[in-house]
Parts: sequence; C-alpha cells; structure tokens
Amino acid sequence: MKMFKNMLLYIAMLLMPSLSFAQEVSGIDQKVDYFFNTYLGWFASTIFYGVKIEDGVTFPLIVGWLFAAAIIFTFYFGFIQFKKIRLSIDIVSGKFSNPNSKEKGEVSHFQALTTALSGTVGLGNIAGVGVAIAIGGPGATFWMIICGLFGMASKFTECTLGVKYRNEHDDGTVSGGPMYYLTKGFKEKGHAKIGKFLAVGFAIMTILAALGAGNMFQGNQANAMIVQTFGIAPGYGWVTGIILAIFVGGVIVGGMPSIASVTSRLVPGMAFIYIGMAVIVLITHYDQIGNAFSQIFLGAFTGAGVAGGFIGALIQGLKRATFSNEAGVGSAAIAHSAVKTKEPITEGLVSLLEPFIDTVIICTMTALVITISGMNTGELSGVELTAAAFTETSFIFEYILAIAVIMFAFSTMISWSYYGLKAWTYLFGKTKVTELAYKTIFCIFVVIGASISFGAVIDFSDAALFAMSIFNIVGLYYLMPIVKAELNSFIRRVESGEIKKYK
Repeated sequence: MKMFKNMLLYIAMLLMPSLSFAQEVSGIDQKVDYFFNTYLGWFASTIFYGVKIEDGVTFPLIVGWLFAAAIIFTFYFGFIQFKKIRLSIDIVSGKFSNPNSKEKGEVSHFQALTTALSGTVGLGNIAGVGVAIAIGGPGATFWMIICGLFGMASKFTECTLGVKYRNEHDDGTVSGGPMYYLTKGFKEKGHAKIGKFLAVGFAIMTILAALGAGNMFQGNQANAMIVQTFGIAPGYGWVTGIILAIFVGGVIVGGMPSIASVTSRLVPGMAFIYIGMAVIVLITHYDQIGNAFSQIFLGAFTGAGVAGGFIGALIQGLKRATFSNEAGVGSAAIAHSAVKTKEPITEGLVSLLEPFIDTVIICTMTALVITISGMNTGELSGVELTAAAFTETSFIFEYILAIAVIMFAFSTMISWSYYGLKAWTYLFGKTKVTELAYKTIFCIFVVIGASISFGAVIDFSDAALFAMSIFNIVGLYYLMPIVKAELNSFIRRVESGEIKKYK
C-alpha cells in the first residue's frame, strides 16, 4: 500500500511541470477515449448494468440500489424528512447556534448546506431534466419528485454519520465523510478490516469522480455552452479552461472556509437567477400551468407516447433524480462534516433539505418550463431542450442560461475539489505536499476537460460517482442504529429544553 501511495504521488509531481496550458494537444481526446474504451470500458458497463424491461427500456440496478436505500431509511427513521422539516429550517437559519460557542468545525450550518448544494445543483437540473422529459415524457417529473422526497432520508443518515465520526485536526480543520465513518464505525463494532476496505474503495472512487464528473465534465459543458451561445469558434477550449482553472485555484487554495465563503454567496445567487427565469416563464404562461401539472401527473401513470410507457417514465424519473441530488452517494457528507457543531444530528437535519431544494423545487420548475413550451415533443434533448424552452419566452434567456451554466459548473468544481481532497488526504496523508499535489492536478484537469471532447472518460467518471454509493450504502445500513440513537437523544433534549434556541 505504501509503495502504491508513493508511486501515485511521484506521478502527480511529475505531471505538474510537464503539462502545457498554452495549447490544445491535437488528437488527445481520441487517445483518451480509446484508452478508456479499451481498458476501462468494462467498469462503466458493470456499474451501470441494467435489467431489460422491454425493447429499448433498461433499468440500471445502481439506481434501484439508491432508491431502495432511500425508502428503507425513510421508514426506519419514521419519515423524518416530513416530521422534522421545521426543525431543519430553524437549525439552518441559526436559531440553535450559540454565538458564544467554541464548537469544533470550519463553517456554519448554512455554509455547509450551500457548499453541498453547489456540488449537486447544476447541469443535472438543466440538462438532466431535459433528458428525462425527452425520453420519459412529463410524467418522469412526478417520479423525480418522489425520488427526491425519499432521498432526503438518505442525506440525513450519511451526513449525521459524517459529523459524528469526523477527524478534528490541530490546525482547526476537520476531515469527515464516508471514509471516516466507515473506518471508525466498523472498528467500533469489531469489523475494522471490512470498514477499511469499504473506506479505501470509497476514497478511490471519490478521487476519480472528482476529477471526472466533478471537474472535466463541468468544464467541458461550460465551454460547450459558451461556444454555442456566443458563436465562438471551436478549438479554444484551453482558454476557457485556463480562466476557469485560475478562478478555481484561487478559491480552493484557501481550503473549506474559502470554498464555503464563495458558495454561500454564489449558490443563492445562481439559484435566484435560474428560478427567477423559470418564474417569469410561468407567469407569462400562467394559463398553461394547470395543464402542465395535469400532463405530469397523468403521464406518471400512463406514460403515453414515450419510450417504455409508464415504466419508461418511472425509470427516467428515478434515474435523473438520483443522478441530480446524489442522495446515498456519500459526497455531501464530506462537506457537511466541516460544520461547527457538537451535535451530529443537527447537520443531518440540515442536509435533508438538499434533495428538496435540488430535485423537488429546481428540477420541477425546469420540467414545468419545458412542458409548457411544448418542445418536449420534438427531437431536442438535454440542455438543448431546456435552453430552447426558455428561449421560447424570450431570446435573452439564452444568454442568461449560459451564464447560469457557467456558474453552476464553477460551483460544482470547487465543491468537488474539496470532496476529492479529503479522499486524497485520507489515502496519502494530510501534508502540505500531498495537498499541493492534489490541488495542482485538479486545476490541470480543469484545462484538460474544457479542451477536449470525450465520451468514454465521462462514462467512466460517472460510473466512479455511483460506485461510491456501493461502498457508502453498505456502511449506512450497518451504522443506521447509531444514527437512530443520536436522533432520539437529540429530540429528547430539544423537547425537554436542555437544548435551547438562541434566536
């Protein structure tokens, strides 16, 4: 294991001076794609293995794995996402935060929430919804909402454990997430080796997902949107990449406090812009809102006119929701672990708001805009469908949406840089050298992602993202009794007045 660590660190240090940022390497995308297709294609195929329902309709087992976990956690914790929603809002608004407290941690409840949201609110809400409706029809929206509501319980479970088992360092920083609760939680119960295996597997997948889905894909799509919207000639993606890398590097060099400071401003701002556009569209077409909801509800159970009928609508809804909010994947637990609190349950309650904001609110508004526009019956899909739906109301929305996509991509990058860093330091140790190596590599991959076009590498990085859930959910099942004990204790102390409101 030590030799493996040293080898990776050595390669990382060699990469720093050797990669050129000044020009795009001709043909590198084909070479990268060939490598991933030839040697690693089996990995993506395995993770996204699906059961054939009928011709053209396949249900990915990984989606069922995530959704089943969400249902189990919902029942196990007594529908906590509905019963304690008011308490969640009180906590995130600071009503239970003692202003004179010296609690361990780096960020507030609100900053932890916005950091985690910046990692999930993004292209999944724009392009993902467009894909779901293009394939599964408006009815897919209904199942997205259902999946989002159940997914709130998964977020609650993993983020509570993230805080409970986090490491608190001498310099005031903290490290948490599945790597730590898998290691410590399993060790407590006498299964240290199993916990270590799960933690190492999760950490490796997190690094790969951070460099791929949380980095290269974001830069690639941001550059594609710039080229499409502003008519810039292709071939200058490296310029976009360098600019993005400078901004990303400027933020992540400051660590979690810097990231949280940016996301706590950026996430509300970009959400306001995007939701504001959607509200304008809905107001402009207010007389069609009722019909849109009717199409969503009826389509959920009939699936008329879409691939796979009812089953097709169901699959697309569940698929896009799990891809969008990442409930059960474990990524958000890393961000929430940095919160200033001594009560793990408080951050679990805060985190359950994420799927509601991400999927139930933002994805639903996107779906309403697309359904009202009537463009979902054509050949468009993904971000093109969403952009066309907004532009149908006003041409200016095309440019605003482009800005929103860039902001979404940037916020996702800085959040996933933190996720990857914590996984990296878990494997290689927390030193200035290891942190510098990772941050440099991450910025290099921003430029690479914006510069090339690729397919197989994204399939691989998406597979790594969802492979995280395999290791994580096994741990959540095993450790959920600990979460229930924490929950019962916290609620009892709140109701008795031992834990008081400060506002």
